Amino acid sequence: MAQAGLRGSRCGECAVTVYPADDACPRCGRATSEVTLSSAGELWTWTVQRFAPKSPPYAPPPEGFRPFAVGYVELPEGVRVAAVLDVGDLDSIRIGMPLRIEPATGVPRAVPIEGAR
Repeated sequence: MAQAGLRGSRCGECAVTVYPADDACPRCGRATSEVTLSSAGELWTWTVQRFAPKSPPYAPPPEGFRPFAVGYVELPEGVRVAAVLDVGDLDSIRIGMPLRIEPATGVPRAVPIEGAR
């Protein structure tokens, strides 16, 4: 099944593209048009969150807090999207690894693309 892209926006005046979509360009302030961005890209940078975020808004899962990775995924359009990295092994994370972004309520989630590279 084909993955729908992410909903972003592009400025017709200065060509800045952003995610998530916004009605106004962050560079020049002019109106933007909605665009569909790729849902796959490469890991640009990342870090591991090793302590529980403040509650609320964070709600720890029933099994308790576990460290997790967050990073920026660079899409072919040049947009970098912040996402939680859903990986089985934090030691397997590498800059440039191919990831697919899955939109979610709040922060998007990114999963490794199996068989890539």
